[in-house]
Amino acid sequence: MIRPMKDSGVGWIEEIPSNWSTKRLRFMFSFGKGLSIKKEDLTDEGVPVISYGQIHSKKNPGTRVVDELIRFVPEVYLKTNPSCLCSKGDFIFADTSEDLGGCGNAVLIDKEYPIFAGYHAITARPIIDCDSRFFAYMFLTDGWRDQFRKMLIDVKVYSVNQTRLKNTTAIIPPYDEQQSIADYLDEKCSQIDQAIERCNSIADRLADYKKTLIFHCATKGLNPDVEMKASGIEWIGDIPKNWETRRLKYLFDIKKDIAGEEGHTVLSITQRGIVPKDLESNQGQVAESYANYQLVEPGDFAMNHMDLLTGWVDISKYPGVTSPDYRVFKIQNPNLSFDRYMLYLLQTCYSKKIWLFGGFCGRDSGIGPAQRAKTTIWN
Repeated sequence: MIRPMKDSGVGWIEEIPSNWSTKRLRFMFSFGKGLSIKKEDLTDEGVPVISYGQIHSKKNPGTRVVDELIRFVPEVYLKTNPSCLCSKGDFIFADTSEDLGGCGNAVLIDKEYPIFAGYHAITARPIIDCDSRFFAYMFLTDGWRDQFRKMLIDVKVYSVNQTRLKNTTAIIPPYDEQQSIADYLDEKCSQIDQAIERCNSIADRLADYKKTLIFHCATKGLNPDVEMKASGIEWIGDIPKNWETRRLKYLFDIKKDIAGEEGHTVLSITQRGIVPKDLESNQGQVAESYANYQLVEPGDFAMNHMDLLTGWVDISKYPGVTSPDYRVFKIQNPNLSFDRYMLYLLQTCYSKKIWLFGGFCGRDSGIGPAQRAKTTIWN
């Protein structure tokens, strides 16, 4: 039997079942503010609190409270700020976001004990008979969030205030259907989360294997029977007998050609490689002028040595400019075609944290943090 449908009357969804309704959140929830506290006010024990940072955490599913995200404040707040306490079925929204994707992030309180809403947070308590789990799932949808995302275009600070939340429209099925839908989604989403966890575990093991494979091939070669010798470098160990070590300054020349003008493609050095920066997204740091950025040509090496833990190095496929604080360099002898090998070796220094812990360091190299660095090359 085909279920009768009707026009929802709201822009973010066309039709809904004929026995469902729609209503603005101002008629469904009472709203309030979180505590006016700072991180320094948090304590090791006391009354649980959830603030802006925990709401935006990747570990927050939005449909329940994750224990490891709970922080604490002194019990004195129970007397001074009781209106900031949330009970089971209430929501805590983050009132700002660093990007449009995080606008609308919230957490459903599913605990039997009260929890404070902390700094940069908005409380929402149902004033109608409902299953809050259903609305927790609805608040995760792009359709519902797009209602206030459209208000936030061309702004730098994404503010989700009470007025904007109150003016969004929600879909309201009958109570028993809310429960059935929430039960179904709890079960299915749990199964999906378990599958994602298994896939992530496999992905982590494959990533570790990839790092090990690159390290072994880049420092030991492909012949398992080759005669070895000590490299004299702790993090490398033995190398094939016919290989040698050299300092990087004898292999590369550092460039520093400032563009002096606008109009060049701005390049970012990411762990996905060197890619053109999307200046229209307002993501990451944006410079007032790119005229003082340094030129990068296809085939140049470029290294973000400012962050020894998560920085990266790559060979550029694009002409453009990158930060003047980065290192741009190229192989001295163009007749030596070992650039891809050197790239693997230099990237290994990030993945194995050689730059960070100084196993590749000394003095006098000429390339950023790898001072007096030595590396293996194929003879």
